[in-house]
Amino acid sequence: MKEKAKRAKKGEIAVVLRYYVHYLLWIALALGFLTCEAVCELELPSYMSSIISEGIMSSDLTQVLKIGGVMLAISLAACCSSIIVSFLASRVGAGMSKDLRNDIFDKVLSFSAKEYNSFSVSSLITRSTNDITQIQIFSIVFLRMVMYAPIMGVGGVIKAVNTSSGISQLGVVVGVALAVVVCAIIILMAVVLPKFTKIQKQVDDVNRVAREGLSGMMVVRAFNTQGHEEERFEKANAALTKTNLFVNRVMALLMPLITILMNGISVATVWVAALFVEDYMQVANMMAFMQYAIQIIMSFMMISMVFILLPRAVVAMRRVSEVLSTVPSITDPAGAEQPQGVRLRGDVAFEDAAYNYGGSENAVEHITFTASPGEVVALIGPTGSGKSTIINLIPRLTDVTQGRVTIDGKDVREYNIEDLRRNIGFVPQKNVLFSGTIESNLKMGDGAATREQLERAAEIAQASEFIAEREEGFEDPVAQGGANVSGGQKQRLAIARALVKDAPIYVFDDSFSALDFKTDAALRKALAEKMGHATVIIVAQRVGTIMNADRIVVLDEGKIAGIGTHKQLLQSCTVYRQIAESQLSEEDLKR
Repeated sequence: MKEKAKRAKKGEIAVVLRYYVHYLLWIALALGFLTCEAVCELELPSYMSSIISEGIMSSDLTQVLKIGGVMLAISLAACCSSIIVSFLASRVGAGMSKDLRNDIFDKVLSFSAKEYNSFSVSSLITRSTNDITQIQIFSIVFLRMVMYAPIMGVGGVIKAVNTSSGISQLGVVVGVALAVVVCAIIILMAVVLPKFTKIQKQVDDVNRVAREGLSGMMVVRAFNTQGHEEERFEKANAALTKTNLFVNRVMALLMPLITILMNGISVATVWVAALFVEDYMQVANMMAFMQYAIQIIMSFMMISMVFILLPRAVVAMRRVSEVLSTVPSITDPAGAEQPQGVRLRGDVAFEDAAYNYGGSENAVEHITFTASPGEVVALIGPTGSGKSTIINLIPRLTDVTQGRVTIDGKDVREYNIEDLRRNIGFVPQKNVLFSGTIESNLKMGDGAATREQLERAAEIAQASEFIAEREEGFEDPVAQGGANVSGGQKQRLAIARALVKDAPIYVFDDSFSALDFKTDAALRKALAEKMGHATVIIVAQRVGTIMNADRIVVLDEGKIAGIGTHKQLLQSCTVYRQIAESQLSEEDLKR
């Protein structure tokens, strides 16, 4: 089981690692310039040793200038290589992060309700932002140091051994320093590694609490629970802060340790040299050795930084790959053709359909009814009776777990999803508007719609009047979520958005609840007059909204309790009569 889990984790990481393939050329160029930079850095101490032994000790200014010029050229080459590597590393990190964000967003858009609910909104936001940022930082740091540090470390050791050949005691100094650095890195990783997974989960918690508090601000204020929300956020924020502080404090020990080691090496080298150096040549070698020793320690510090960033990056990769590797349960059928732009007639039929959210019992079952072009079919029933669940099966927002739903005699699961949804004008129960303008929101129904089509849809939805009153009309701005329009206006805009699409099927999920009776009646009349050719399916809570429907489907506890007209159901369906009696007067019931 453990081996299987390890293989699964490696597979998860591989999903993200594939994104580096697109940048192999940039990576190869970066590695080439890294090698050039490292080689240049390793050559400088040798030239410094030559300046001391061949120029300064012999008072030969010409030699000093000659070797110094070479050192300046090497330094310039190293500097240019470093700049180019930084540019290439940033290009790879930023480009890969952009690709990841795009693909995660596209993947989430393809999710059905089942997959969407398996990830919380706050977690999806964190994975799309914070987690990808962690991968980007690691990519840049790793690419910047992956070749540089090993070359500097190995090359530095070789150069140091050659330089200290006459003073073998100096090798002990480097050996002790390396042992201390390696031990420190191992201890730090053992302490810090488990905390990185915890940090990412705590970031999720902070985002979740903040999002709930901000999106539910009106409820919080209405119930005067600001203090409770502050406590919830403070608790989540304090937990994240505590873990971050612990990690940062432990990590903060590394830099002082490296500084102490580098200074200690310098002191130890001078002390050893004072005891064993016999001539000027060895003094020059001692100076070069000090530089190589510092380069070795710095290379190990760079490697330690990579290993310290790696755990958090791996956690982020796994979290991102969980989203990318999730297979949507609702997809085009195998071998389905590309979208053909087909126009359906609009004959909708439910044939013993059932749906289960994953519990022990079906949410709805044995659902059988039809809706044909020119008909208005309404669904009504108590709260929780399964009305929204049923109509979500038509555009395949969810799929039946038993039976089938057909359009024009063909199972909806056999249609290309894009073709299917292009033929359905859908108004969900929760009306969502997007930041932009009234026109941009309406054009989500049909991006190619003309102004005349927008005006016609707005007129049917009874939105023309308030749109005309807006300062800029159709160009008037809409805030995120439609925060700058009333509930009724938002609902009418959502209806108009669906009507912009010239579709054979229109589905309204409790889309008239925020409208007053006058507007409701005017809207239904306009629908009947101008959309009479289409199949119209309405979910409603008010009997007055649907009493003139051609057919009413009454639901109770996920099952059909009755089907018929308003008058027929008053006589034959107890559930419907109870609903009607609770809403209509005796005079209205007798009509």
